Amino acid sequence: MSRMNIQAAVTMRQLQNKLDLIGNNIANLNTSGYKAQSANFSSLMYQNIDNFKDVEANATGRQTPHGIRLGSGARIGHTNINLSAGALRVTDRGLDVALMEDNHLLQIQVTENGNTETRYTRDGALYLQPLADGRLMLSTSDGHPVIGQAGTPIVFAEDIDGIRIDEAGQIITERAGREFIEDQLALVEAVRPQFLEAVGDNLFRLPDITDTAYVAEDIVTEVAPLENSIKSGTLEQSNVDFAEQMAELSQTQRAYQFNARTITMHDQMRGLVNQLR
Repeated sequence: MSRMNIQAAVTMRQLQNKLDLIGNNIANLNTSGYKAQSANFSSLMYQNIDNFKDVEANATGRQTPHGIRLGSGARIGHTNINLSAGALRVTDRGLDVALMEDNHLLQIQVTENGNTETRYTRDGALYLQPLADGRLMLSTSDGHPVIGQAGTPIVFAEDIDGIRIDEAGQIITERAGREFIEDQLALVEAVRPQFLEAVGDNLFRLPDITDTAYVAEDIVTEVAPLENSIKSGTLEQSNVDFAEQMAELSQTQRAYQFNARTITMHDQMRGLVNQLR
């Protein structure tokens, strides 16, 4: 009976993590470029106790496992990221872009605790950030530099009269009535999106490659400049399905309640046993 109590307690902890995941999805229902996440569960260590006679174990038409299966609960085995495109919202703002191909991502340079690494996002709300030397840098709403075709942040002089991004991701500025191509967005394609790690702020990163059998190029690959497919003046909305999330929430809460009831019944039965002594 104590094993059943432990199994329920372990599973409840993991169900709480799934509830947090669903809550995060719902909270980002209106976040541009947000990608829904889902959890897959896997069983922890278990053992089969063979308590059947041969006749019972080999009964005609039997499909269930033989004997009693005792386990240690379940855990979240993997978190999946749905990178499919969401609905589009027209903004008519020159620095708003939507990536038209599934699994395509913008490259962002993020510096934390003195370490700089490349991260990825589908959020195409871009801005101009002034630098100390008077130049302008293309960045996200959080101030992270956007990476161009040279593999470095996109920067240019501030003496511009206008700026826009075309369907190939080229950053085009206007000076004195003439247009100049400053740089081009460098996109990547997530060929194995299940390996990307969500790190908050609507960003993803590569996992620790030493923990996987893959190299970085097996997870994300560069998109050729001519293959960029971008819609300017538009933002991609979250791809969270509210109805689906509410259904998942209801099922997860019910599973949580069942496991909580198991613990309550276990305590009540132990109380009865103690009173019989």
